[in-house]
Amino acid sequence: METQETRQNKMGTAPILPLIFSMSLPAMFSMLVQALYNIVDSYFVAQVSEKALAAVSLAFPLQNLLIAFAVGTAVGVTSLISRRLGQGLQEEANAAATHGILLAVATWVLFALYGAFFSTPFFHLFETDPEIIQMGDTYISICCIFSFGVFVEICLERTLQATGNMIWPMIFQLIGAVTNIIMDPILIFGWFGLPAMGVAGAAIATVMGQILAMVVAALVVTFGKHDVHVSFRRFRLSWRTIKDIYVVGIPSIVMQSIGTVMTMALNGILSGFSTAAYTVFGIYFKLQSFVFMPVFGLNQGLLPILGYNYGARNRKRMMTAFRDGCAIALVIMAAGMAVFLAAPQWLLSIFNASAELLEIGIPALRIICTCFLFAALGIVCSTLFQAVGKGVYSLIVSLMRQLAVLVPAAWILAKVTQQVVFVWWAFPIAECVSLVVSLLFFLRLYNKEIKHLETIQER
Repeated sequence: METQETRQNKMGTAPILPLIFSMSLPAMFSMLVQALYNIVDSYFVAQVSEKALAAVSLAFPLQNLLIAFAVGTAVGVTSLISRRLGQGLQEEANAAATHGILLAVATWVLFALYGAFFSTPFFHLFETDPEIIQMGDTYISICCIFSFGVFVEICLERTLQATGNMIWPMIFQLIGAVTNIIMDPILIFGWFGLPAMGVAGAAIATVMGQILAMVVAALVVTFGKHDVHVSFRRFRLSWRTIKDIYVVGIPSIVMQSIGTVMTMALNGILSGFSTAAYTVFGIYFKLQSFVFMPVFGLNQGLLPILGYNYGARNRKRMMTAFRDGCAIALVIMAAGMAVFLAAPQWLLSIFNASAELLEIGIPALRIICTCFLFAALGIVCSTLFQAVGKGVYSLIVSLMRQLAVLVPAAWILAKVTQQVVFVWWAFPIAECVSLVVSLLFFLRLYNKEIKHLETIQER
């Protein structure tokens, strides 16, 4: 088992590019498995009926909101832990990890109450078909009520990542995703003598995987030896620690929640054309996860490296990590764009696409994927902002790309052209604008803070 000093030296002294790969590849691999789950889940639901797929597509914004709160809080915890470790403040790092668990549980209670009592009106906003509404409501209610697994697991996972430990978090995610993939067809179609539960089975498989991953994560964190310790013995609630977590966490939550508002708004715009139009949009989000998830995994490895070296005031290592992260993200996104451009029909056929879905979906995938390269740089910039405690910069950029530009552009294109094919161009337009804003924030941050950091040699 590595000692605390060894791990800290790894983030502070190891060659940057190998360090990024050693810390990011486990997360990237587990994220790819998560993306595979997204595809497999929708594949099996699509076998039930196109209405079932539409119901799950409509439920996606609420699922995304739940994950936004879980991940956003965990990002705040990760950023604080990595900075405190870089500063040599072990007790404060431990306190941040323990507070993170409490915040995760408190947030789960809110979503459980929503899932139990308030989910049905959401589906009436977009759909009149009672069958689609009923299936969507069933799916999201189960996911919300039993979401304690995902809230706690993500917090524990990111706590270990903040210390440079990327292997256990990968294992936690794999356990959840593989359990989900295995249980999906069993519960959806009623294999091995079980009743066929349709979309309810898909939701149950999801929460089963999350809860099992949480149990394993809790055992590992409790009984393993790690650089950060979660303990409620002699625990004292600190509003300062909560504030420090949410300085980064709230902008991250809002930043990711913006995706929910954006999806709801675009579903409203696209439903004006047809059910197939917003179903294509839902399918796109499942497919693009294969491209974006590895980049998010890269960022999970980058964030503690950037945060640690920022806390240690090592400008050279910090900027080298940022530069290499941008290059890796561009390569991943370029590969994804090539696949979307070359084989959109094959991608859509995974979901038993009807002729109407193919007619709308093929040009949609080819148009939207042109934004991938711009998104690569913007995502890595946001990770840098979060690592140094400037979560509000990430929030503003996300507002630009997902609300302030994307939704108005989509609405204008829909109204002016009256053709759904032009709506998809809102995505590359929004990514171009948000990248410009990201670069302006980066220059501001560099000139005001980063270039004044001491290097190890100067110290």
